[in-house]
Formats: sequence, C-alpha cells, structure tokens
Amino acid sequence: MLELFIANKNYSSWSLRPWVLMRELEIPFVERLVPFGDKTEPNQFRRFSPSGKVPCLVDGATVVSDSLAITEYLAERAPQVWPADASARAWARSAVAEMHSGFQVLRERCNMNCGVRARIDSYSPGLEKDLARLDELWLQSLARFGGPYLVGQSFTAVDAFFAPVAFRVQTYEPIMSPDSLLYAKRLLALPSMQEWYASALRETWRFEAYDEITRNAGTWLNDYRAVGA
Repeated sequence: MLELFIANKNYSSWSLRPWVLMRELEIPFVERLVPFGDKTEPNQFRRFSPSGKVPCLVDGATVVSDSLAITEYLAERAPQVWPADASARAWARSAVAEMHSGFQVLRERCNMNCGVRARIDSYSPGLEKDLARLDELWLQSLARFGGPYLVGQSFTAVDAFFAPVAFRVQTYEPIMSPDSLLYAKRLLALPSMQEWYASALRETWRFEAYDEITRNAGTWLNDYRAVGA
C-alpha cells in the first residue's frame, strides 16, 4: 500500500497536491500526517524523506519526494493522472511546471492558511503580475479545452497543482476574473477538498511564522480554525 507523508493541512500547500490527486482519482493510499516540527526537532521529516521535506511517497522500498516527482511516479501506474490527448497532456505538463517553479510572490505574500480569512490591502507589482498570469492561464485552459476542469471534463494533475491556489482565493479573495473565481469555487467544492478543509479546521497546531505571513498580506478578518494550542 502506498504511504503519503504530509504536514499540517491548514498550511502545507505542497502536501495537498498529491493528496487531492490521489483522492480524486481513487488511488488507494495511507495518509501519514507529521506536523511541522519545532526548534527541538528541526529535522524530523528526515526520518522518512531524504530531502527532509513533504510531501513524500513511500511505496515499499521506493521513496519519492517532491510533489511533481510523486505525480509522475503515480502516472506510471495510473494513466488518468494526465489527460489522454497528447496536446492536452503537453499543455497540462507545462502549466504544472510553471506552477511548480513560479508564482513566487503569490506564494510568499499569500501563503496557504485554509481556516483564515484576510483582505489584501495593497497589491504590489509582483503580486499583480502573478495574479494576472494565473488568470490568463486558467482562462486560456478553460477556453481551449472547454472545462469544467483545466484540460476538459476530468480532474487531472494540473487541477491538483492549482488546488492550493483555490484555498488562497478563498482566504484572500484576490481580484480575478469571474470565470477564474468560478473555477476556484469548483475546486473547493470537490469532496476531497471539503475533506481536507474540514481536517484543517480541526487542527490545533499553530505556527506564528505562517500566521504572520497572512497578517502581512493585509487585514486579518476571521479565524475559523478550532481553538487549540
């Protein structure tokens, strides 16, 4: 049985990608949640992940770290990870690669913080550029392949890679086109995303460094997370 090691669901955007992909495609796995460590155990992920990072997929003696590497490993056994059409597959892979390595300002300014609502008070040029490119990419994908997902009728890896952005849209309500906002809501409505969100709200771990990023993005409005430590 595949084992997927992830971190806190409220904060860990990288963990969400393979998790939601496997849930939506009904690829069986065992979830191993290991919360972010503290100063007393800074390298706790090294127990199972060579890179010391999550997500990490363990398949017997095979260990695969990095969300994109996990996606490609899964595609070897589950071809539905990518669209069947070669043109759509190429488009999807390009979009995934761009998300995997790009949108740095969006990541740094608007981190994933599922159970919080905040208002962006000012848009830096870098954030405006990232949001404009995100809008452009989603709109082009939906128009070219007809939706409701980015490359057609089926949820694939490209949608999984943008799933954390959907939670960011929910948290910060950035200025985007109506069709892009509708796509984000479509992702948020998926059973797997609802399951992840409910778990995130129940988590009691709090990390001030992560919450501070959210506060710095603008005005902290509401916190729907369970009261915890």
